[in-house]
Amino acid sequence: MRHNELQNSGVKLLSDGLKSPNCQLKILRLAGCNLTGQCCEFVASVLQSSNSRLIELDMSRNDLLDSGVKLLSDALKSPKCQLKILRLERCKLTGQSCEFMASVQQSSNSRLIELDMSDNDLQDSGVKLLSDALKSPNCQLEKLGLAGCYLTGQSCEFVASVLQSSNSCLIELDMGSNNLQDSGVKLLSDALKSPNCQLKILRLQECKVRDEGCHYLASALCSNPSLLRELYLRYNDTGQSGLKMLSDLLNDSNYALNKLETFRMTTA
Repeated sequence: MRHNELQNSGVKLLSDGLKSPNCQLKILRLAGCNLTGQCCEFVASVLQSSNSRLIELDMSRNDLLDSGVKLLSDALKSPKCQLKILRLERCKLTGQSCEFMASVQQSSNSRLIELDMSDNDLQDSGVKLLSDALKSPNCQLEKLGLAGCYLTGQSCEFVASVLQSSNSCLIELDMGSNNLQDSGVKLLSDALKSPNCQLKILRLQECKVRDEGCHYLASALCSNPSLLRELYLRYNDTGQSGLKMLSDLLNDSNYALNKLETFRMTTA
């Protein structure tokens, strides 16, 4: 039902039906449906229903705001909630939403394994709140999307602490389209060397990474060759030296890396 003019009134009608004992719906996509935070109240009531079978919910590209995410996060902590995948891209969220979602990750009732909060104004302070929660023994999150969230290299320090945690389950991380620079990539690369790190897919497209950042990543892969399987570095100003180091690892059967995207940023 994506990209339709459903509005909040339509979602209310739909939500009432989703609480029926006859409803078997597992995936609900409401991206770009001209919704506001009010509709989260209706969806939250579904998630807390003993009849709900929903395991995947996409509410991206709606003006949910932090107030809407608060309603959803309260529902996600319900023992009746079965949701595993939540997408909240471009929902006009701030770091406060990270605080709400952090409480979900720390809840013993949470079943979330995938969370995408890309294209929101989370900033470094929001990522810190979220990262602290991702180290909780209750957290089961495997995939995290933070692309285009107005982050700097400081966020990499917080995320790196998660990757090195013995409780971390993260296998896929997207921090693309953020101003991480080589200094941020170094922090992530150091974390990739940790025996606790389980990351398989790392997306760092358009992060102002240069040759130095590629060298850090190559060093990490050399230290932990069975780790990363996919690495995305498109639209960075990387030079031939750094790219060659990574390409050599891609062609070496001793390394798990089997996908490398490195289209360089072109300048006029």
